[in-house]
Amino acid sequence: MRRVRSVYTVSMSDLNIYQPRVARRIVTQPIRGVDYEISEWGDSAKPLFVYLHGWGDCAATFQFVVDQLRHDWFVVAPDFRGFGGSKTDVEAYWFPDYLADLDRLLAIYSPNEPVRLVGHSMGANIAGLFAGAIPERVAAFVNIEGFGLADSDPADAPQRYRRWIEESRSPPQFSRYKEFKTLAQRVQKRSPNAADGIAEFVARAWAEERDGQICLRADPRHKLPNAVLYRRAESEACWRNVAAPVLLVAGSNSEFAAPMDPRLGSGMHELPYPSASVVTLTDAGHMLHFEVPQALAGVIEAFLSKYL
Repeated sequence: MRRVRSVYTVSMSDLNIYQPRVARRIVTQPIRGVDYEISEWGDSAKPLFVYLHGWGDCAATFQFVVDQLRHDWFVVAPDFRGFGGSKTDVEAYWFPDYLADLDRLLAIYSPNEPVRLVGHSMGANIAGLFAGAIPERVAAFVNIEGFGLADSDPADAPQRYRRWIEESRSPPQFSRYKEFKTLAQRVQKRSPNAADGIAEFVARAWAEERDGQICLRADPRHKLPNAVLYRRAESEACWRNVAAPVLLVAGSNSEFAAPMDPRLGSGMHELPYPSASVVTLTDAGHMLHFEVPQALAGVIEAFLSKYL
């Protein structure tokens, strides 16, 4: 059952916190056993694109980019299971579940037409696998810093399984903070180009107050090591099968722009998407939507507008 509510992220009287320009709605949809919290911006009659957030992030922080879009779009962004408002009680998280969740989400928002996807980091990796597995469902794909991981060594499998079992006995915890300002300072330490007001907004999107402490709105079991080793060849097989045009976007100061695998040479330029163009945004690290939202909005909009 679809439930909708409007969102007022911060008080308009608090001038130290970024003030959204475009209203955000939160929609709750049951998807594969999880009450998914989904952010919507804009009129549903306008052209749709779906945004997929990165690890530890949530949909709400795409607000900065939405506010910079020059044309009318219908933007849909889920909080993936175990992040943000999409809470679930599970012992472990498995990457294929994200693809299956995305498939159900697209069936809700665009059952008959291929969809324009924009993904950041983990979300871009999910979108890349999905676009290769079911290429007919994707019309265009903007990949922001989602270039896969370094290849793994099969010989590491026994130790990885052992580590996963042992750490699962006593699940990890996230840090807690005395105030949102402390978390905002950590956001800026990682993304120094993020303005003070944006960092404060992000802190409130990422966390909530519980029992007098600021707690992240994410399941700490996401920190468990993946029991299954990352096999880059499998990801590249999916990327080669993508039929949609792809835009690869990186930050000039991001550690992820460097090659993750020695075979890649110049990094993202060598990713094996059949039809890809490349943009590097200056003065930006990994979290481009915090640091250069106007520039990121511009390249997203220019690219997706070609495929309306």
